[in-house]
Amino acid sequence: MSRRPITDVLPWAKELVAEAGAFTQSHFRRTDLAVDIKGDGSPVTVADQGAEQLMRDAITTAFPDDAIIGEEYGETTAASGRQWIIDPIDGTKAFTKGVPLYSNLLAVLDDGVPVLGIINLPAVGEMLWATVGGGAFCNGEPCRVSSHATLDGSYAMASGVTGWAPDGMHRLRDQGVLMRTWGDAYGYALVATGRAEAMIDPVVSIWDVAPIGVVLAEAGGRFTCLDGIERIDGGHGAGTNGLIHEALLAELRSQGTPYGDLS
Repeated sequence: MSRRPITDVLPWAKELVAEAGAFTQSHFRRTDLAVDIKGDGSPVTVADQGAEQLMRDAITTAFPDDAIIGEEYGETTAASGRQWIIDPIDGTKAFTKGVPLYSNLLAVLDDGVPVLGIINLPAVGEMLWATVGGGAFCNGEPCRVSSHATLDGSYAMASGVTGWAPDGMHRLRDQGVLMRTWGDAYGYALVATGRAEAMIDPVVSIWDVAPIGVVLAEAGGRFTCLDGIERIDGGHGAGTNGLIHEALLAELRSQGTPYGDLS
């Protein structure tokens, strides 16, 4: 079955994510925002649910032969071999606390391979996007990872302090790594634009990182699982400027890693 070239799909996808971002912003910092708890213990709001439904409805109408995976409403199957992956709000906990570092994420996979990624940071006023072979952009300008080549002096983001070995962060600091949190997709955006060198994610779902590999690769960086395998469904991940990638993963492995057996 034929599919529209991904470069033709990109402008439409960007408009869709911007619309979802505006929807989430309409609920951001509202005093009457209700927060429910899902079965896995994570929070969800009407902003998450509404933004995903908005995107799902638009995709289904425009591309009825494509499949969809979303955090809130599960997975559909279709015949085209093209799959859209939605995270309506990456960083819902931050969103409910009024922290402006949440994002709307959208990715497209062709035959299981990511070919388009969008990271929208509506409260920050930044949107990053990339297609395979088309370069990476932030607000319309080409973006690039940093040229810093050593762990010493690298800025590394993390989505939190849980899931680490007791001395894990200390050992990275001993290598001269400058650790920061409030990560999620915002951390990957910092890496893709050269404002940080690494983002470490100990626990992720596929919708958390589906756009990341395309954006980082096109910006000159790299995304893998913490075992070094390039995949988005491994349950953990690291995105870097590429230059420190192997050294960072080696240091994490040397810790008797908090992420399980990565040997």
